[in-house]
Amino acid sequence: MLEEITSNTVNEICKNKERQHHKWKQWGKQVVKTELQSISAMTAHIDQNFSKAIELMLNCQGRVIVTGIGKSGHIARKIAATLASTGSPSFFIHPAEACHGDLGMIVQQDILLAISYTGETSEVLQMITALQHKRILIISLTGKPQSTLAQLADASLSISVEREACALGLAPTASTTACLVMGDALAMTLLQAKNFTADDFSRSHPGGSLGWQLRYRTNQLMRKTVPTVNQDTLIKDAIVEMSLKGIGLTCVVCPKKRLVGVFTDGDLRRTLDKGLDINTIHISEVATMNCKTIHVTMPASKALHMMQAYKINVVIVLNTEQQPIGTLQLYDLLEAGGY
Repeated sequence: MLEEITSNTVNEICKNKERQHHKWKQWGKQVVKTELQSISAMTAHIDQNFSKAIELMLNCQGRVIVTGIGKSGHIARKIAATLASTGSPSFFIHPAEACHGDLGMIVQQDILLAISYTGETSEVLQMITALQHKRILIISLTGKPQSTLAQLADASLSISVEREACALGLAPTASTTACLVMGDALAMTLLQAKNFTADDFSRSHPGGSLGWQLRYRTNQLMRKTVPTVNQDTLIKDAIVEMSLKGIGLTCVVCPKKRLVGVFTDGDLRRTLDKGLDINTIHISEVATMNCKTIHVTMPASKALHMMQAYKINVVIVLNTEQQPIGTLQLYDLLEAGGY
C-alpha cells in the first residue's frame, strides 16, 4: 500500500512539473509572438519622416548624439554604437549627465537623436531646452506622435506598439524592440546611402574574428610559388616540378598560361595504381580538370570556409585572366588567425 501511494505521488509530481513547463513555454512563445507583431508593424512607420531623418543625418557635418534614459538609454547606447561602426560618427550622452556638464560635448554641427517612448521624459526635454541656443537639429523616436518631444523634433519617427510583451503591460519590451529595429533601419539605410564598404567597415573592426575576416585578402596570405607545367608535359617531368616546389601539386596550363587542371600527390598515386607509364603519358590525361580555385581578391575568410567545406589543404589562386599566380595553404590561413 505504501509503495502504491509513493508511486502515485511521484507520478502526480511529474505531471505537475510537466504542466508547469508547458505553461512556461507558452508564456515565452507569447512574448516572442507579441514582439514579432510589433516588429512587423514597424514597416508602416518607415514613412516621409524616416526619409527626412535620413536626409538630416546624411547632411550632418558633426556627430549623431543619441540620448535616452532607463531602458531607452540602453537602446540608445546600442544605436550609437551601430551608427559609429557603420560610417556615421556617433556617441551616447546620458540626458541627466548632459545637464551637469556633458552638454559641452555637443557642438552646433551635431544632430540629437532623442529616444523617449512617452515623449515626455523630463530629463530628455530638459536637455533639449538647454541645447536650444545651439540650434541643434533633433530627430525623435517616440511612441506618442503628439508628445512634447515629437513636437520639438525636426523629424519625428514613430515607434508605437499596440501592447508590451509584459503580462502586466508595464515593462518596456515590445517598445524597446521596436526602437532598436528603427535604429537599425536608420543605420543600415545610412550605410547604403554613404556607399559604406566592407573595407570601410574593417577599419572600425580590427580586432577579433570579425576583424580577421575583414582584414585579410587572399593576395595577402598566398604563396607566390606556383608549380606549373604545360598540358603536354610528361608525367615524369611534372613530378620533377612538384618535387622542386614542394607543395604537393602542380598547375597544368594551356599555351596562354591559363589553368586547365591540377595534378596532385593523390593523382600520382592513382596513376601508379593503374600501372600507367609515367614516361610516356602526358599530364593532361591524368590531371584533375575541374579543380577548385579562388580569385586573388577573394576575402581570406571565404577561402578558408571553402577549403574547410571541400577538405582542401592547398588551393590555386587565379588572376582575372584565369592564370595561376599563387597558392593558398590551409596552414597559412590558420597561422594568420583564421578560425
